[in-house]
Amino acid sequence: MSEQDPGPVRVLRADWVVTVDASDTVLADGAVAVQGGRIGAVGPAKDVLADHPGAEVAHLRGHVLMPGLVNAHTHLGMTMFRGVADDLSLDAFLARLLPAEGAVLSAERVRIATLAGAVESLLAGVTTALDMYYFVDEALAAASAAGLRLLGGPVFLDATGSGAEPVGRSLEAAQRWLQRHPVRPGWRPVLNPHATYTVTPHHLEEIRDLAERHDAVVHVHAAETEAEVASVKGAHGRRPVEHLDDLGLLGSRTVLAHAVHLTDDEIGRLARTGTSVAHCPASNLKLGSGIARVPDLLAAGVAVGVGTDGPASSNDLDIFAAMRLAALLHKGVRGDPLAVPAAQVLRMATLHGARAACLDDELGSIEPGKRADLVAVDVDQPHTQPVYDPVSTLVYAAGRADVRHVWVDGEQVVADGVAVRCDLAEVAAELAGLRQIVLDAL
Repeated sequence: MSEQDPGPVRVLRADWVVTVDASDTVLADGAVAVQGGRIGAVGPAKDVLADHPGAEVAHLRGHVLMPGLVNAHTHLGMTMFRGVADDLSLDAFLARLLPAEGAVLSAERVRIATLAGAVESLLAGVTTALDMYYFVDEALAAASAAGLRLLGGPVFLDATGSGAEPVGRSLEAAQRWLQRHPVRPGWRPVLNPHATYTVTPHHLEEIRDLAERHDAVVHVHAAETEAEVASVKGAHGRRPVEHLDDLGLLGSRTVLAHAVHLTDDEIGRLARTGTSVAHCPASNLKLGSGIARVPDLLAAGVAVGVGTDGPASSNDLDIFAAMRLAALLHKGVRGDPLAVPAAQVLRMATLHGARAACLDDELGSIEPGKRADLVAVDVDQPHTQPVYDPVSTLVYAAGRADVRHVWVDGEQVVADGVAVRCDLAEVAAELAGLRQIVLDAL
């Protein structure tokens, strides 16, 4: 369809519309008009229906309509390694995983694993994911086939053992890749230096310059464990966030995965530079990495998204579970039931994640003009009734199994809990088929 003819209007009507707009507007018996992949109107159902006579109407009784969730940090291709390195520290986890990756990874296997991860994500209400993994073209194609908006790009790793090319040999290839994948509406390229302890300062500076030239997002692990902080300080005389700042890598196009161990000064640096953080509570707890200072980051004005990390460390791609953890964990640690309330954590998992991807002008809330990334959650169940506050219900009672319908750019990619574009049994069988290959590599 041309821009002059965006096509018919469809109206989605739900018992509640949770917008995550600037006022955290929640509409009882609300509706959203969608046309040409974008949101045309949001408001009380009677008003939206009156303004769009003749529009096709989907009445989602017993549902909450919410913005698509954004996974602010993941490695979707790691679905093939789910469960092979459990109950280990990060160092032990990497020591087991990296050699296996070096032996197993191929374009076809990453395609299979990423497709499975994309389907799992969509069924859990995730419409956008910020991904860091190898064979990026195959990963992007697999996610697109499922209907997931995947933001990815080249990975840089000077250390050996994972099968990645050293940075010095991959920068030219990354330049060519960026020329083929420029910024476009609803999508940005991503440069993925693995971490400050696996990429040299010189190469980090080159990646910085490359990102600036192409307006790319920089997505990097930072301050995940105390051991990492000590190692980077020993090698460079600076903690990871200080190191990134001194190298000019902090900024509004940078997202730090984890950022668990931060000083007050480092939180101030993130706030001043507009750097985003991806909070991955499930992975951080499972690896024993620690608990990020999320309330302090939020109080300083840092955009904190919610991530799952890879399925090899968190074992799932469940942002609903990560939201609940984020809401509960910090209340317990701080002894404050008001720390990270439900509305805040939902904003983190939607609009803040979109901010981390530099797409908050297009995604992350239900507002006119934004892309129609929408999720309908069935709350007409014993474990979600009665509903007094739909936001609290989403965070504290609902789960990914309650996701019934998902739209990305206005296209329905999950209907009645079924992925529209893929055969679920076939996707699962292909992923299971990688099991023996991985076992042989361990």
